[in-house]
Amino acid sequence: MTQLTLQLSINPAAPRHPISPLIYGINAIGMNDQHFAELSQAIKPPVVRWGGNATSRYNWQNDFYNTGKDWYYENIPYDNPKRSELPNNSAADRFIQRNKDAGIESLITVPLIGWVAKAKAENDPNLLDHPYNCGFKVSKYGEQQSTDKFDPDCGNGIRPDSSLVVYNYPADTSIAVSPDFVNCWVRHLVGKFGDASEGGVRFYALDNEPGIWFETHRDVFPGYLSYEELLQRSIDYAAAIRQADPNAQILGPVQDGWMRYFYSSYGSYPDETAEKDRDAHKGKAFVAWYLAKLYERDQESRQRTIDYFCLHYYPEAAGVALSSDGGYTTNPLVVWARRLRSTRSLWDTSYVDESWIKDTEDGNTAVYLIPRMHAWVNKYYPGLKLAISEYNWGALDGMNGALAQADVLGIFGREDVGLATLWQPPTADQPGAFAFRMYQNYDGQGGKFGDISILATSADQGQLAIYAAERSSDRALTVMIINKSDNDLSAQIDLGGFIGGESAQYYHYSAATKLLSIAKLTDLPISNGAINSTFAARSINLLIIAGSI
Repeated sequence: MTQLTLQLSINPAAPRHPISPLIYGINAIGMNDQHFAELSQAIKPPVVRWGGNATSRYNWQNDFYNTGKDWYYENIPYDNPKRSELPNNSAADRFIQRNKDAGIESLITVPLIGWVAKAKAENDPNLLDHPYNCGFKVSKYGEQQSTDKFDPDCGNGIRPDSSLVVYNYPADTSIAVSPDFVNCWVRHLVGKFGDASEGGVRFYALDNEPGIWFETHRDVFPGYLSYEELLQRSIDYAAAIRQADPNAQILGPVQDGWMRYFYSSYGSYPDETAEKDRDAHKGKAFVAWYLAKLYERDQESRQRTIDYFCLHYYPEAAGVALSSDGGYTTNPLVVWARRLRSTRSLWDTSYVDESWIKDTEDGNTAVYLIPRMHAWVNKYYPGLKLAISEYNWGALDGMNGALAQADVLGIFGREDVGLATLWQPPTADQPGAFAFRMYQNYDGQGGKFGDISILATSADQGQLAIYAAERSSDRALTVMIINKSDNDLSAQIDLGGFIGGESAQYYHYSAATKLLSIAKLTDLPISNGAINSTFAARSINLLIIAGSI
């Protein structure tokens, strides 16, 4: 039986755009120094984010944070051998210094929620250990469905009859703060590291997923966050950052997922509240309204409130995001195939999302996240860059997840994302890290995929995905080919008249090397302006063709 040869094409003459180096970032809050050193050396991340639920109430002055719903709403101190030097040498300071030492930019989340964690009294013998201050103490608010096994007085805020504990006191855990608190923090960071133009903190995010504060931090913010309130908080806190460091880049609104793109807040309270709020704004999707209002204000003030339109995105298809490769009890092949299809939700207007999303937002069935974000920006606030500061396609401990991750990075570059940071990154020796290495460090010497996107197309992007870019340093053409299928696939790659070397260097990652290394294979010849080759099943392949200087 003759094997079908798939046609792949590159068009160097088509319009190009730079690929932001910041799309290869990660989230690394809480990562120990050894893990961080190993991973950063392997994948060369350009930016690392201090983010997540714990950052919404982080107190830079006492180095405590609140876990929120993630763990019984408890105030936890960071392990800090130099607490007497606070606010110097806090966990945030050390995070930033660690990044600087590795040549990495920092993205720091600042709290907008209005509350930060308070410390215990300094003379408390258990200052750094249980019992902690927590939002719903059983001794104060009564019996609850679940309590911390290490501290049974800290409950989850849900009574045995499933009703919520309400009218608790935010001051049990937290101190009320204003934008001045953030202004002072940024001033502290500028004093310690310099401003953004001097090698200091370059990026600040306006909190973390404010649309679900009602759940993640309901002990201090149990109510509905309206369109106007989130907009005003963004304006006030961004101004506090700008005043302290005019050169900083600010990301907002940092909404968490599909429903919070269209509503400022939406979840486990009467949905009529969210519907009425949106109706009061002429039915406009929240982020569209937010961008339009910021643009109107910024035109008057002649200063941007935000520099990046930032959202979070996790594929909602069952079994995909935040999962392990071996974490399925039934039908793993079904999940693996679904994961590889679901990357299309980032760009493909014809892809019907394989989740509850297909039944939402007035019958829209396609997420097409990045083109949608571009359309919102182009219409409502031209000139903003795009950021996706949390995403995860799961299974980074296996080849299936590595294939998806490599595909996602290619899409980010092709679709002109400005910054992206992976949530829950892999360890340095896991396949997900090798997906990054194919773009950032394929030869172990810092060799990189190109930084100027070139149009590349595949006869079947779902089987054999292709991404191409020119490397501005040496004008080499770099081509990433991802075989997402279970079969070896033959392909002819039409180079579109690219003038360069007579062969292509060939780097390859697959089970052939037991998923432990990237192999440099025999160069592929170029004949009549094309490359003909067969690409192994479930593999990531990088071709590099010398440019004509």
